[in-house]
Amino acid sequence: MKIVIQRVQKASVAIEDRTVGAINQGLLLLVGVGPEDTREDLDYAVRKIVNMRIFSDEAGKMNLSVKDVSGQILSISQFTLFADTKKGNRPAFTGAAKPDMANQLYDDFNQSLSTHVPVERGCFGADMQVSLVNDGPVTIILDTKNR
Repeated sequence: MKIVIQRVQKASVAIEDRTVGAINQGLLLLVGVGPEDTREDLDYAVRKIVNMRIFSDEAGKMNLSVKDVSGQILSISQFTLFADTKKGNRPAFTGAAKPDMANQLYDDFNQSLSTHVPVERGCFGADMQVSLVNDGPVTIILDTKNR
């Protein structure tokens, strides 16, 4: 799994001008699933994300997790994270998991996250418009194959 983690003051996702998910303080996740990803990758990603200390404490140090600040998560499926840009000018997306497999793992990922913090989400496979106010900015890339 490849996940872009953005600390946000607020974020939302709309489909056809209708907001389908919105959060205040928390994390916006752009989630890509690869064909070799497993439940082990999912569990690793969830554990890292909910415990990652990227929110400031009283002293201004990044010492608190999304759980510690009672934050929320907005999760967006993002197969384009697996773009191959080596040849030509049009990215190839053959490195992403097939839709059925990716959708199931994405659903399981969100369900697992929601046992720790409130989770809003986009719609898998939909054309979505994502809005956010990045806080910091703090943006981290998590790749479960690089552990």
